[in-house]
Amino acid sequence: MRVNLCDGTTDKDARILYKNENCTAYQIQNGEGELAIKEYQVFSGIWLCYKDAHIQSFAYPSSYPSGMLEITHCREGRFEYDTGEHFFYLSGGDIAVCKSREGGAVVYCPTRHYHGVSIIIDPACAPPCLSCFLEDVNVSPARLLNKFCKGDQYFVMRSTARLEHIFSELYSVPEDMQKGYFKVKILELLMFLNSLDAALSQTEQRSCSQAQVELAKHVCQWISSHMDTRMTIEQLAAQFFVSPAQLRKCFYSVYGESIYAYIRAYKMRSAAHCLNTSHQTIAEIAGAFGYDNSSKFSKAFRDVMGVSPTEYRQRITEQNIILEQERECLEWSS
Repeated sequence: MRVNLCDGTTDKDARILYKNENCTAYQIQNGEGELAIKEYQVFSGIWLCYKDAHIQSFAYPSSYPSGMLEITHCREGRFEYDTGEHFFYLSGGDIAVCKSREGGAVVYCPTRHYHGVSIIIDPACAPPCLSCFLEDVNVSPARLLNKFCKGDQYFVMRSTARLEHIFSELYSVPEDMQKGYFKVKILELLMFLNSLDAALSQTEQRSCSQAQVELAKHVCQWISSHMDTRMTIEQLAAQFFVSPAQLRKCFYSVYGESIYAYIRAYKMRSAAHCLNTSHQTIAEIAGAFGYDNSSKFSKAFRDVMGVSPTEYRQRITEQNIILEQERECLEWSS
């Protein structure tokens, strides 16, 4: 059994980029942006998935199995979990441990920006105890599921030096050593989780109420639809019948940044999407987002994206050429 989202039952926006015996790479694109996923089966019943999202929301297919143990690390951006009564958010360096739900859950990335990795374990298919791979690794996936996800509970841990050590190396693994290295790192992570006290979870302290989240998202929707309108925080708060302090707090809790920072980042990430998917000139894209000066646009873009608009477009072009070459090689070899 595979757990990938592109199994023929997901939405029409998903497509497989390439597939071989070690990895399946696929992409979801819609009007909001795109999500790229690379999935590796590391052990029987244990998968490693890299997710790069420049999209605000996407849905798992209804066939996605429930009861899986999911360990998610956020490298960059922001990732939402809806527990039914409360919401909590991962930001850079955080991890969450939870159990997958039935019915094709909707995933929400508040800032349209998320890079991270998930380890997905099916306790019914995974080895009952991982000591069969390494003698002293006395870790049971079923016991971990019960420890961290009993009932409908979630486990959240904020960034620490130890977590950084475990996960940072997963983002820069040479291709020729991936297969063995992934096994070593997953065993290391599971041993680490096995030693943790589930009572250390920060879910409750970091959660937001549904009312707070709804306010923040309604404000965000209004901002997204009125990018050409300039309003002060006071005017925006008055429009939603809340105090400026309440508005600031709710918005920051969900989006992890101020309203002004969000607007700037939103514009630049939307501009990046245009650079990736359109043939508009940089000056035309700058004008579409309210910049009549290309140098000011380039500075704002570099501040958010880390590179200039020209460099960004060149990188995307090179990446697309590489992907096309890989796809052609796989088609030729098959």
